[in-house]
Amino acid sequence: MTYKLLGKNFTPPDIEGKVTGDARYAEDFRKEGMVFARLLTSPLPAGRIVSIDYSEALAMEGVVGILTTEDLPQPAAPANPSLASDEITFLGQPILAVAAVTEQIAENALEKIRIEFERRPFVVDPLDTLVEGGPNPYPKGNTLVRTGGAAAAGTTQSGTDVAEIKWSRDAINAFRAGRDPGPNVPWGNEWVFGELDAEFAQCTSIVEEPFVTIGQSHHALESRTGMAYWENGRCFFYGSLQSHTIGIPALAGMLGIDPANLVFINENTGGGFGGKIFPYPIMAVTGHLARKINRPVQLRITREEEFYIGHARAGMQGWLKLGLKADGKVGAVDMIVIGDAGSGGGASGPGAANFVSLMLQPNAMRFRGVSLYTNTTPRAAQRGPGENEMATALSPILDKAIRQAGLDPVQVRIQNAPDSSGTIGPQRGALTGSWFPQAIAQGAEMFNWEERKQLSGRRNGTKVTGVGVGMGYHSAGASGYDGLLRIGTDGKVYLHTGVGNLGTYSYAAVVRAAAEALKVDWENCEIVRGDSSLHLPWSTFQAGSNTMFTEVRTNNAAAQDAIRKLKQIAATDFGGDVAEFDIDGQRVFKISDPAQGLTYAAAAQRAIELGGEYSGQTYPEDLNGITSRSVQGLAGTGLIGVAKDARHTGTVPSMTVGFMQIELDTMTGKYDIVDYACVADCGTIIHPLGFSQSMHGGGVWGVGLAGYERLVYDTQNGLPANVGLYQAKIPTYLDVPKNTQHGATNIPDPQSPVGSRGVGEPSQGCACAALASAISDAMGGHHFSRAPITADMIVNHVAQLDHFNTGNLKTNTF
Repeated sequence: MTYKLLGKNFTPPDIEGKVTGDARYAEDFRKEGMVFARLLTSPLPAGRIVSIDYSEALAMEGVVGILTTEDLPQPAAPANPSLASDEITFLGQPILAVAAVTEQIAENALEKIRIEFERRPFVVDPLDTLVEGGPNPYPKGNTLVRTGGAAAAGTTQSGTDVAEIKWSRDAINAFRAGRDPGPNVPWGNEWVFGELDAEFAQCTSIVEEPFVTIGQSHHALESRTGMAYWENGRCFFYGSLQSHTIGIPALAGMLGIDPANLVFINENTGGGFGGKIFPYPIMAVTGHLARKINRPVQLRITREEEFYIGHARAGMQGWLKLGLKADGKVGAVDMIVIGDAGSGGGASGPGAANFVSLMLQPNAMRFRGVSLYTNTTPRAAQRGPGENEMATALSPILDKAIRQAGLDPVQVRIQNAPDSSGTIGPQRGALTGSWFPQAIAQGAEMFNWEERKQLSGRRNGTKVTGVGVGMGYHSAGASGYDGLLRIGTDGKVYLHTGVGNLGTYSYAAVVRAAAEALKVDWENCEIVRGDSSLHLPWSTFQAGSNTMFTEVRTNNAAAQDAIRKLKQIAATDFGGDVAEFDIDGQRVFKISDPAQGLTYAAAAQRAIELGGEYSGQTYPEDLNGITSRSVQGLAGTGLIGVAKDARHTGTVPSMTVGFMQIELDTMTGKYDIVDYACVADCGTIIHPLGFSQSMHGGGVWGVGLAGYERLVYDTQNGLPANVGLYQAKIPTYLDVPKNTQHGATNIPDPQSPVGSRGVGEPSQGCACAALASAISDAMGGHHFSRAPITADMIVNHVAQLDHFNTGNLKTNTF
C-alpha cells in the first residue's frame, strides 16, 4: 500500500530541544519554595535497623524535614520498600531521606544521623543460596512464590511471597561442573512438550553445554530524580519514566490518592532500558516527603545511588542439551536456567526458554528453572529480558552442534526458523505472522555469507578471522488500550498520546497512523503528550518493542472513530447515507458532489453544536478511567475521536538476524569487528530513520552485552565494584564497525492496521549472538560458556588455561 506519511522520514517535534539543550528533564523543573532531599542508604548488604537517632540532623539550621519508614507503609517481601527497616536486602538500599534548603545542608545532615544495624548473612551468587545450608537473602527464604494473581514479568506485586528452595550438595556440584543436576531436585518452574527422549534418540549430533550470563546495571544517563508538590489535595509529580499514563494508577497508589488527583509530568526521559517501565519505590519518597513538609521537594539521585536502586539485568546460570537430526532439524532441547533476581526483582528464565522454543521450533523441549534472590541490586527487564542473554548463550552452542553435523550454520537456521505457522512456549502458542526464514536468507545475501564463511579460521600472523550469525527475538505488541484525538475548530488535528518519550521517537511515529487515516498534512498536526493534565489517553507502556504495534492500533482506532463522526455530521447537514461520503484534503464531502462538504474546522464546530459523542459529552463505556477523564476535560472543544482498541490474537514476534566478521588477535585476546549486517522481520517500516537507529543502536549494545558488560561483587563483603559509568566498560566507536548494513523484510503484520511491529529489543539480541558466534568460530568452535567473553578469557583459552574461564559457573564476580 502507498502511504502519504507512513514509511517516510520526518522530524519529531522534540529534536530541536534535545539538540539545543532546551529539552526539559525531571531535574530541570523548579517550583517556588522548593527544597532538596538526599538519601541515607544502607552500608551493608543484609540486615535490619535496630535504632535510628536523627534528632541532631533535624535540629540543623536549614533542615526542614526527615522521612523514615515510620511515615511509609512497608510492603511485604519480596516487594522492595521505598525505605527499608526490618529487612535490608542490598547494599545502597534507601533508609531515610533528609530535606533541606540546599543539597549541601541535606548531605551534611546525613552525617549527623546515628543508626545501629544488626547484620545478617548475605549472598551474591544464586548457587550459594540454592545449596543446602546456604544463606538466604531474606529471613524467610530465597525464592518467589505466587500466592494469588499473576505479576508482570520482571516485577513483584501483591499476591507474592518469599519461600525456600534448596538442592543437595551433590546436585549443586554436578550443576557447577556443567551437568544436569539430576532428577530429584525441586524447581520453581517446569514444563515440557513432545517426546523428549524419543526425539533425542533420533538425533545424530547432540551437545551439552553450561552457560552464564551477567546482569549488568541499566546505568541510565538520567537518574531517578523526581520533584513533587501538593496543591489542594492534588500531587504534581515530575519524574523519569519510560511510560506515562500507564504509570499513573501505580504512582497514585504509592501516594495514597485517587489517580484523578495526580498530575504526572514527564516530557523527556534520559534512558530507562526496562528499569523505568513502571513507577519505582523511590518515587514514593519524593511525594510523601513533599506532603509531610508541605513544600516542593526535589530528590536528586546520584550516579552511585542510581546503580543501587536503578535495577540491573537478571543474570542466568544454565545448562543446555541440544540435538540435531541428520538433515539439520532440531529434534529436542533440554534446558535449565537458575535466574538471579537480585533483591526483590524478577528473573528471566521463562523468557529465555520461550526464545529457544521459537527460534529453533524443536519437536520436543523441556524447561526447568528456579528464580533466586541475592543481596545484590534489584533486577528488572533490560532490553529483551531473557531473550537477548539467551541469544548470546545459544548461538555458539547451536554452532557447535552444526559443526559436529557438518552442516551450514545459515541453512540450519533457515530450516528451523519459524514461519507464520510457527509456535512459541509450552502451550505452543500461535504467532500473528512470521517471515523469519526470508529474513535470514536476505541477511545472508546482504552479508555475502557464501564467500564470507570461506574466511572462517583464516590466519594472518597472530590474528584469526571468525564469522558468526545470531538471531534475536522479542514479543513486540499488545492491544486493548485507548486512542484519543481531537479535531479543533482551527482545523488542526491534536494527536493525544500517553506513551513515554525515551528518545526513540516511536511516540511520534505511531501517532502518524492517525494522521494517515485522516489524510491530513503532518504540518497540520500537533502531538499532545508529556503532561497528564493535557488530557492523555490510557496508552501502553513504552517498553519491550511494544509501542509500534500497540499504539498504531490505538491511533488508528481513534482516527476511524473520528472519520465515522465526520461522515455522520456531513450526512446530517447534506443528507444521504454516511457511505456516500469520503474524506481528503482535510475535508469531508459527498462523493457524488464534492462541493457538498465541510472542512475539518467547520466539522469540528458542528461537532460542538451537536454535542453528545461528537464533542465528547458522551463516550464509550469500555474506556479506561484515565481516558474517560481526559475526554471529559476535552468535551466541547472540537470533534473527539476516541476508542478502545480491540484485542489481537497470538504473539507478535519481532525477529532479527545478524551476521558478523571479526579479526581476533590471539596474543591479546582483543578483536576488531570487520563487518556487521542485520535484517529484521518486524512488519512494515513506518519511520525509516527510527528503524535505522534501532538496528544500529541495538547492534552497539549487543557488542557490549557479548563482550564488555560485567556485574562485579566482592564475595567477602558484598560490595559492588562498578557503581559508576567509568567502572562499567561500554562499547565506544572504536569497538564497533564504522558502518553497518541493515535491512528488513518489510512484510506487513496482518494484525496491525499498517503492518508495523517494534524492533528495539531483538536488534540487540542478534548482534550479541553474532559476536559470540564469531568469537567461537575464530577459536575453532570453542564454547566459552559465559558472557561477556573478555580478552583474558580468550588469552586463557589460547594458553590452554580454560579452567580459569568457567569458574564453576560463578556469577557477579570476576
